[in-house]
Amino acid sequence: MTGFRPNRSPLDSLRPAAFGADPAGERMARIRRSPNFSGGVFVNPEGARHVPSASMLRFLPTYFRKEERLRRAPAHAVPVHPTTVAELATPAASGLRLTWMGHSSVLAEIDGARVLFDPVWSQRCSPFAFAGPRRLHPVPVPLAETGRLDAVIISHDHYDHLDMATVRALTRTATAFVVPLGVGAHLEHWGVPADRITELDWHESADVAGLTLTATPARHFCGRALRNTQHTLWASWVVAGPEHRIFHSGDTGYFPGFRDIGAQYGPFDATMVQIGAYSEFWRDIHMTPEEGMRAHLDLQGGEPTAGVMLPIHWGTFNLAPHPWEEPAEGTVTAARREGARIAVPRPGQPFEPGAGLPCDPWWRAVAARPAAGAVPSGAVTAAAGTESAGTGAAPAAHAAAATAATDAESVLQA
Repeated sequence: MTGFRPNRSPLDSLRPAAFGADPAGERMARIRRSPNFSGGVFVNPEGARHVPSASMLRFLPTYFRKEERLRRAPAHAVPVHPTTVAELATPAASGLRLTWMGHSSVLAEIDGARVLFDPVWSQRCSPFAFAGPRRLHPVPVPLAETGRLDAVIISHDHYDHLDMATVRALTRTATAFVVPLGVGAHLEHWGVPADRITELDWHESADVAGLTLTATPARHFCGRALRNTQHTLWASWVVAGPEHRIFHSGDTGYFPGFRDIGAQYGPFDATMVQIGAYSEFWRDIHMTPEEGMRAHLDLQGGEPTAGVMLPIHWGTFNLAPHPWEEPAEGTVTAARREGARIAVPRPGQPFEPGAGLPCDPWWRAVAARPAAGAVPSGAVTAAAGTESAGTGAAPAAHAAAATAATDAESVLQA
């Protein structure tokens, strides 16, 4: 759907291209008709603020404390899998193969079609090339070597999910872009032809290359410029082929609607669930590993062995105060407790959920380790197997090393 640009002001020339464009015209009219648009803004499926809490002033000292800052990055090089063009060109034997490219970027090969979620290939997730969170590991595969893409799916318009340079590179291909309502304004501003953009409201679907792509609810917010108007929608996604179904959470806080999504569209052969960049300062818009596992189980109708969970939104950018490796450790702990199947591959490591899972806890050799007796800044105060009531805190991720190693290997090999 094409929208016309509003009257320009002299200040428009100072607006960085990466800020994108605001919805206008016919596009904005459609947004106003959405049942999820109320009071001039998109609203969440249940109460959540549109921006992080005003308590950010309490957050800043923690974020800049030296020892804790060091824990938020790996101590050694992240072992990126040497994925080859030939490896990605070979069809998945089972019909479903996932390749986590880092953060929330996942290449999904499903029933003969190829879908790329939230591709971010830039060195920084920022509107500026000289500032902002920088990659902690290289891109596993050059964008041009990912092979044919039938669809690019965007969950929302934050910089770590919607990257202008990557979109412009993909514009030179024939791929379709399937995005939440309003996000098409950014894509058109960056040169994507309008006839290659499909914008969906929650529970609307599009058919691409034999797949059905459905936007489903999430609990988050949007915005790229200094003025966050909340005029672009955020979404999780269901992709269903003739034989397989997968789910990508985008960014979201935990909410009971995962059960409804699972009941209507699941169960899933694989879920890709956000489990990183969480904090008590924004616990209603990002999930902890424990909450991510809860969402996975909800999506699977409470059956822990129905499908595989791939944890995403961790490992690539430093976006929160928790230690770098804590999302992976917390997911392993939660999976072990629930008897769930997970895969925690290296960036760029393809795997088929139905044909064996990556089982090496590779992040342990990479992570920074605190001084003897030090308490990790992002660790939970609750004992293993319990939650701090009402805090949304992450599970304890730093149990005794021998116990943790045994737990991780048993879970990942299950």
